[in-house]
Amino acid sequence: MSAQTVMTLEALQALVEEILDKAGASPRAAGAVARTIVAGERDGCAAHGLYRIEGCLRTIKAGKVDPRAEPSLADDGSAILRVEAKGGFSGPAFELGAPVLAARARELGLAALVLNDCTHFSALWPEVEVLTDMGLAALALCPSYAVVAPSGGIRPLLGTNPLAFGWPRRGGPPYVFDFATSAAARGEVELRRRAGEPLPEGWALDSGGAPTTDPEKALEGAMLPFGGHKGSALATMIELLAGSMIGDRTSAEALEHLGATNLAPQHGELILAFDPERFAAGRPGDPFARAEILFEAILGQGARLPSQRRFTVRARTLAEGVRLSAQETERLERMRRLGLDALG
Repeated sequence: MSAQTVMTLEALQALVEEILDKAGASPRAAGAVARTIVAGERDGCAAHGLYRIEGCLRTIKAGKVDPRAEPSLADDGSAILRVEAKGGFSGPAFELGAPVLAARARELGLAALVLNDCTHFSALWPEVEVLTDMGLAALALCPSYAVVAPSGGIRPLLGTNPLAFGWPRRGGPPYVFDFATSAAARGEVELRRRAGEPLPEGWALDSGGAPTTDPEKALEGAMLPFGGHKGSALATMIELLAGSMIGDRTSAEALEHLGATNLAPQHGELILAFDPERFAAGRPGDPFARAEILFEAILGQGARLPSQRRFTVRARTLAEGVRLSAQETERLERMRRLGLDALG
């Protein structure tokens, strides 16, 4: 086998769909989950790319997600739309609700999409970019499972609780940020464990509540919020808005339901969509043009906009394909052949 294999995004999408189909996923679920995974790989985000397949398979094998669930949309004509994922992956639920959310946001200026009883396993920027591609600003948030200690605490209570925002830009990629409210995404800790690399100080505590740079001890203990009390407050806000408020699990409840931290958690998700032109109606200036003035001022100081690296990698990948190591290719082929049995 050659040291590297180059695959087009279309070929990689088909391969990941085949793996998920072999594991029992419906065509709808396999397509949606694969699109999220391939988006991570396309953008050079290893922690959200092919690495996530095994976690999806483990969660299916453990019976903690229904890979054939068919989501349903409830629309009462208000600004709040709800998709019941029925214990399935979040991707199919979001793809069902996103076009209706966009139409409602254009109608009312602002609309919300609630996803209930869904298994969410990756980043949130794929969701917000769907909406920025439709000319809308978007905010997405969800809990995870309890692996983060609150600021000043020593035991896991909060989730890594990601938050993503996107703003559409004419003639270029959107302004997008997506970050965990923990010091790092849990996947980053796992990747460092696999690579035998230490963690930066301030990322985690061991099981006794002492600071640690050992990934193994961190995974047994608790991660820390970024920015101390500020990250802790944001994580708590997400527990409230995307857990309690939408009638779904908090991170502590998700962990109790899941029983393990090596599976993808089941909870809810909240996505807000905004029509900038509706909000700016009757006021001077174009909101998109005014935003460009701000972005140009940031760049003019030598600063970088979030996701610039991702978009650079994306452009290269679209032109050249995805480069996979021999080990990655072998692992994908094994999962394609064996499905859930590839997990041992």
